[in-house]
Amino acid sequence: MGAQETARPLRVAVVGSGPAGFYAAGALLAAEIPAEVDMIERLPTPWGLVRLGVAPDHPKIKSVSRAFERIAERPGFRFLGNIEVGRDLQHGDLLRLYDAVIYAVGAQSDRRMGIPREDLPGSWPATQFVAWYNGHPDHQHLEVDLSGERAVVIGNGNVAVDVARMLALTPDELAPTDTTDAAIEAIGNSGIREIVMVGRRGPVQAAFTNPELLELGELAGADVIVDPADLELDPASEAALEGDTNAERNLEVLREYAARELEGKPKRVVLRFLLSPVELRGTERVEAVELVRNRLEPDGRGGLRAVATDEHETLPAGVVFRSVGYRGVALPDVPFDEERGTIRNQGGRVLDEQGAQVPGVYATGWIKRGPSGVIGTNKKDATETVELLLEDDGEGRVPRVGKTASDVDELLEERGIRHIVYEGWSSIDAHERSAGEKLGRPRVKLCTWDELLAAAETMAAESS
Repeated sequence: MGAQETARPLRVAVVGSGPAGFYAAGALLAAEIPAEVDMIERLPTPWGLVRLGVAPDHPKIKSVSRAFERIAERPGFRFLGNIEVGRDLQHGDLLRLYDAVIYAVGAQSDRRMGIPREDLPGSWPATQFVAWYNGHPDHQHLEVDLSGERAVVIGNGNVAVDVARMLALTPDELAPTDTTDAAIEAIGNSGIREIVMVGRRGPVQAAFTNPELLELGELAGADVIVDPADLELDPASEAALEGDTNAERNLEVLREYAARELEGKPKRVVLRFLLSPVELRGTERVEAVELVRNRLEPDGRGGLRAVATDEHETLPAGVVFRSVGYRGVALPDVPFDEERGTIRNQGGRVLDEQGAQVPGVYATGWIKRGPSGVIGTNKKDATETVELLLEDDGEGRVPRVGKTASDVDELLEERGIRHIVYEGWSSIDAHERSAGEKLGRPRVKLCTWDELLAAAETMAAESS
C-alpha cells in the first residue's frame, strides 16, 4: 500500500444508529488509522431503542445517549437520516461508495407464537405497543383498545415487564415521562384492572433482570401478586439456581411478593409461571387466552424446556401483548440466516451461503448475535466487529474503493433523497426538549414523519 493510499481515510458506512451503531462508529473514529463514518438511518432521529424502546419512566437508561452525542461530535462523523437501505440506497450502492459497511440494524420485528387466532384484533406484538407509546412515527396510527378489565402479557423478559408496568402506571407516574400524549391518555383512561404476565417456564428460568422485577413492587397504583405454589421448585430448577445470581435474587423478590399483604390498590399485576398460550379465543376480537400448564424437562443441552401437560385453563382477556422475543429482518442482497434471524456472520465478519467472508461487509448488535444482552453489551460486541474490520484492512482484505463524502452527496442529490443531517436531528431534539421543559418533562416527542422532517429542516432553513 502506497503512502498516498495509507493517508486516505478508511470510509465506513454504519447502517443503523442505535447503541451498536454508535459504539461501532466510536471504535472506528478512535482507531489509530484515519477513518470517516457515515451513519445511515431510516428514521430522521438517531439512538434506536434508547429513544424508541427503553421505557419512558427509565430516564437514567436513556442518559447513555450523552455518550452517543460525544461520538457524533468527533471529526469524520456524519449522520444521514431518513435514508432506508433497500429502498433509497441498495447494498450494492454502499459497496461502491464505501470501503466497508457495518450493518447495525437491530432486530426490528417480533417472533411469532404460532398459535390459532394469534392476530385477532386486540392481540398486539409488544414491539408495536412499545413503539406506539414511545413515539415511533411508523406506529402512531395504532388504535390500542385498553377498555377491557384484564390485559395478558405473554413473556417473561424485560420487555414483558416494561409493558406490564406501563399498563399499571398512574397518571401521576406517567406525567413526568416522555411517553406520547396519546398513550398517556389511553393508559390513564384505561379500564384495565388486572395485568397478568405469563411465562412458559418457571421463576428460575425467567429472563427479566432483578432491577426490572423490583420496580413492579414500587408501583403506586398496583399490587403485585405471586402464587407461593408457583415458587415451589423442582429438583432441576433447584440445581439450575445455584450460582445464578440474578435468578437467586429474582426468586428472593418473588417470595417477598408472594408473602405481601394486598394494599387494595386499583390495579393488580399478577405474575404466573409454567403456562403457555395454545390459542386465542374470540370472534370479532380477543376475548380470552387458552393456556396449558407446563412441566420442565432437561433439554439435552444443560438447560430445561417447557413441556405441555393435559391441564388447560381459559383466561378471559380484553387485550393481549405478545412479548416472546425480537427477530431480525433480512435486507436485500445481504446474507441472512433465517433460522437465527440474523445476518450470517462469524464474529461480525459477514459470510456468504458457502461460508466465505464477504469482503468489506460486517455486522454488529442484535442483527449479528440475536436479541440478547443490555445496552452495554453492544459496546463489546461492536468493538469485536471493528477490530476484525481493522485487522482485515491492515492485511489488505478491505476493498478501498477511493470514494469520498462528495460522491455520496452527489448520489443522494441525483436520486432526490431528502436526507437529514445531524444538525437536523439537533433541531428536532431542541424542539422536543423545549416543549417538554414547559411541562416539567424531559421532552415532548414529535411523533409523525411530517412533524419530524419539518422540525429537522427548520435548522437548514434558518442557516440558509
